[in-house]
Amino acid sequence: MHGTVDGFSYGIVTPLVAYLMACLGGALGLRCTTRALLVAHSWRPGWLALGSAAIGSGIWTMHFIAMMGFTVAGAPIHYDKPTTYASLGVAILMVGVGIFIVGYKGATGTALFTGGTVTGLGIASMHYLGMAGMRFNGKMEYNTLTVAASVAIAMAAASAALWSAGQVRGFLWSVGASLVMGLAVTGMHYTGMAAMKVHLHSGGTPTPGDSPAALLAPMLVGPLAFLCLAGVVVLFDPLMVSKPAWPPVEHKPGVPAHAPAAHTSRHPRLRPRRKMPHRESRTPQNR
Repeated sequence: MHGTVDGFSYGIVTPLVAYLMACLGGALGLRCTTRALLVAHSWRPGWLALGSAAIGSGIWTMHFIAMMGFTVAGAPIHYDKPTTYASLGVAILMVGVGIFIVGYKGATGTALFTGGTVTGLGIASMHYLGMAGMRFNGKMEYNTLTVAASVAIAMAAASAALWSAGQVRGFLWSVGASLVMGLAVTGMHYTGMAAMKVHLHSGGTPTPGDSPAALLAPMLVGPLAFLCLAGVVVLFDPLMVSKPAWPPVEHKPGVPAHAPAAHTSRHPRLRPRRKMPHRESRTPQNR
């Protein structure tokens, strides 16, 4: 029996909050990655790890906040906690691989392609592993083409995010990149949800159960607390709030502070007259 699915039980509230959480995680992660590119190599792994955890937690939180509005008529939904938390680990791990590649190799074409592919597949794996953690009186089926489209969106979003992380252009640049990243990740989620069809088992008796919001709220406490702590770290780090003050070219080591005077005198009229050597007068003796 085909089940009636409602992905917007709370209207626009859950999509909007989910989008904001994806933007928050993306903004924190990108700023941490930007910070990692400005410090010594000994501090870089810590900042990259913090950025990976922030983006992974933001994506995971976005997914399950959106799932609060997902219901199946006549089939209460439950969630398997080990599978649900495993999806969080997959998100952080796979995002971390992509961020570390860009953090150490730079935003080159090869690094972006490799990191974006791994991170995008990790985001998609998190989504479908989280869906596999759902328990209800039925089964899910997916449309292959729509699933492929959702994976492509995830890879494109990941590549764009990693490219943005490699561009050290200040706070506003990261905010704009995080808004685009949040839109792409949220679009990937709802594209994946559109690929799903639910078939209920016949003979099942509808039983009352807790709402998805009541089931998922306790699971979201930890990632939300982590995002708040990461936000505090970003807020109180002076190099994270404003664009780094790069030293002017003339103050960099090996570059003269002032150009030589002769360098500015290229016009013939501005060139100093060369002093002509004194000629001895020709006398009869020298003739």
